[in-house]
Amino acid sequence: MEDYLIAKAIHIIFVVSYFAGIFYMVRLFIYHTEALQGQEPERSILHKQYSFMEERLWNIITVPALVIMSVSGVYLLYATDWEYLLQGWMHIKLLFIVLLFGYHYFCWRELKRLQCGVWRFTSVQLRMLNEVATLILFVVVFAVLLKQLFIKYWYWSLIAFVVMGALIMLTVKVVNRRKK
Repeated sequence: MEDYLIAKAIHIIFVVSYFAGIFYMVRLFIYHTEALQGQEPERSILHKQYSFMEERLWNIITVPALVIMSVSGVYLLYATDWEYLLQGWMHIKLLFIVLLFGYHYFCWRELKRLQCGVWRFTSVQLRMLNEVATLILFVVVFAVLLKQLFIKYWYWSLIAFVVMGALIMLTVKVVNRRKK
């Protein structure tokens, strides 16, 4: 039991660390994209600085946190004799973890593109994409904390998350219009 609680504490700490890293990574992408649209010599100076910051954040915080979060998560499943894998809330959690891994890959690809001075998204689009991780975090936390209640009222949960996502996207749009 003590091993399980220690692993759970480690898992939670590295979930927080990972999400801090991934949230800040996309924020750096926003600033980097805006810098690449600027004039020389500021453009080159900022490009070099943002590339350095992104690389350090990715390699020193985000990826190691993802690895430790994943390993401790698998250990938690093992410590419960894999019983959680039979529960619906865990299926939802794992589905969204797979989506998170996809988002992680997307961020890695954007990191590599931006380091080459290539950008595909506007800063407003990146601000909206930054909220994908927020929605994933909400679903995972609610699924874990509410467990069977989350499954019992899945349709209300789905509606609530769709509405929340729409409100977040609308807020991003409104804030960016006011900036202009």
